[in-house]
Amino acid sequence: MAAVSVVIPTFNRARKVVRAITSVLSQTFTDIEIIVVDDGSSDDTQEKLCRGFGSAIVYRSHPDNLGVSAARNTGIRESTGSLIAFLDSDDVWLPEKLRIQVAFYEAHPQAVACQTEEIWMRGGQRVNPKK
Repeated sequence: MAAVSVVIPTFNRARKVVRAITSVLSQTFTDIEIIVVDDGSSDDTQEKLCRGFGSAIVYRSHPDNLGVSAARNTGIRESTGSLIAFLDSDDVWLPEKLRIQVAFYEAHPQAVACQTEEIWMRGGQRVNPKK
């Protein structure tokens, strides 16, 4: 049983999901399982993930596109971790993200959810929305 189950829903984002998974595998906190739910992709997502990551990930697929919520729910049902972290397939995590969040939960066991700051980039420029 992993401490953190990382759930990554994806749909026709073969190249981007590879980058997302790689960012999870680069975490300094390593007691994780990675569950990728392919939500009916018609591109080469399955081939890229199963060939590229093998047993490093749990790969599940929907035969049809059911939507991101259904894919997340499938990932939750498959999870064994005591914590669940969601990562969109077109996003990446900085290497310390999970270590910091797990430490937060250890210090605040009453917490039921937490979110970290986002950095939005387009064309190499930071484009975070204004407050």
